[in-house]
Amino acid sequence: MLKACLLKKNHYFCGVFAIYQLLKYENKVLSIRSGLTHLGAYLQLMGRAISQPDRWRMFMKRYVTEMYQLGYNSIGIVLIISFFIGAVICLQIKLNIQSPWMPRMVVGYTTREIMLLEFSSSIMCLILAGKVGSNIASEIGTMRITQQIDALDIMGVNSANFLILPKIAGLMTIMPILVTLSVCSGIIGAYATSLMGTTTVPELTEGFRYDFNQWFFWCGMIKAVVYAFIITSVSAYKGYTVEGGSVEVGVASTDAVVTSSVLVLFSDIFLTHILT
Repeated sequence: MLKACLLKKNHYFCGVFAIYQLLKYENKVLSIRSGLTHLGAYLQLMGRAISQPDRWRMFMKRYVTEMYQLGYNSIGIVLIISFFIGAVICLQIKLNIQSPWMPRMVVGYTTREIMLLEFSSSIMCLILAGKVGSNIASEIGTMRITQQIDALDIMGVNSANFLILPKIAGLMTIMPILVTLSVCSGIIGAYATSLMGTTTVPELTEGFRYDFNQWFFWCGMIKAVVYAFIITSVSAYKGYTVEGGSVEVGVASTDAVVTSSVLVLFSDIFLTHILT
């Protein structure tokens, strides 16, 4: 009797485990299918957006406006963050690698390499993904739920090209300038640490000038352009395809920031491997 009960329970648990595995497999299939669906919709939207504008005069007007809104309005936060990060990097390097065997110019040299290769080109773009990405997704998402995009389609206007292309072109143009300003602000922040007595201006200057590789600067510019395209295109897709009301617009803004940030990190690995 006891043996029969144990066998019955064993069969029951085996059945439950089999159903769990089946549901788990179905969820994986659905997630893969959903990912491929989003990828296809994204490529279709970019195909519509990246095309010749119908009216160049209107495009140039919106292009300049987007450069101002997405780029110029971000200069303040870029300069402030880069200044303090450059100062902190300089202080940390001075405190952690200080040694009689280590040349004093290493502090300036390492600070320059970090600002050029990683922080200004990658981390700063990651920070801007939160500011710019949420702005783009919420703006286009609001136009979607208020049927402004539908009105453009009814009038025969390529709404994707009209709304998305100026944002992509504007941020791709202004992002290298923001990266350059970030590097300059970080170097100024490193010089500011000399007022605290941790290092001297001649030592930092020698390190900043030592063995400078110009290609590292252009690597940052290439990364900035690629990241600008990822941030604007992904955020615009999330806003353009939103359905529902204001709550869904907020969700789309959050998804835009998360997705673009993850893609920036993934692309950073491949670009760093290819370029350097």
